[in-house]
Amino acid sequence: MRLLLSRPGRYVLIIAGAILLAPAVLILLMRWVNPPISAYMLRTHWQTGADGPAIHHRWTPLDDIAPCMPLAAVASEDQTFPDHHGFVWSAITDAIADNARGGSVRGASTISQQTAKNLFLWPAKSYVRKAIEAYLTGWLEVLWPKRRILEVYLNIAQFDDHVFGVGSAAQRLFGTTAAGLSPDQCAALAAVLPAPTRYSATAPGPHVRGRKTWIAGQMRQLGRDYLDDVFTR
Repeated sequence: MRLLLSRPGRYVLIIAGAILLAPAVLILLMRWVNPPISAYMLRTHWQTGADGPAIHHRWTPLDDIAPCMPLAAVASEDQTFPDHHGFVWSAITDAIADNARGGSVRGASTISQQTAKNLFLWPAKSYVRKAIEAYLTGWLEVLWPKRRILEVYLNIAQFDDHVFGVGSAAQRLFGTTAAGLSPDQCAALAAVLPAPTRYSATAPGPHVRGRKTWIAGQMRQLGRDYLDDVFTR
């Protein structure tokens, strides 16, 4: 108690509070200011060096993205997105149980969690990173509407080697705009989201073709109005 009431103790509390609240301030700012780059883009650039391929990224407002693309992403990655508050606890419980049985540390990531990870963090699978991801996800859900989370997600997700965001992916992979993507192309892009440097949306192998077919079926089942509430929040 004395430590907490002493001047050094107060400084420690102030510094700790500032560190904890700094991400919230940045996230609140990004509710209106589009992030120019993400941690994953920076990591890709550092890995290849200054002489490596350029990062391809173009910000595209959600209203200028074909409606099939957010639907495809939700169908593929997180069908509970309109209703959860950042986490799907049943999936997290299952992941913890699997990890306890000796498997690698795996997540149960919602689109909100993936947005936090892609924007601020690194890809290593560890409990430390997952804890930080959870903290950032909580702030995203508190400070951003679902529409903004989905918009940022689609603009920083990686779709191919050095290709980030649906705007650049549409242009470089399909020669069209984000607004001009067809449902088949949207399903193809969503199919490679788990491993965009291993799989190709334009030259899909059996695994991607199977995922694309499944995603297309899920999109039809969910219906084109599935995200209407998200878009109006």
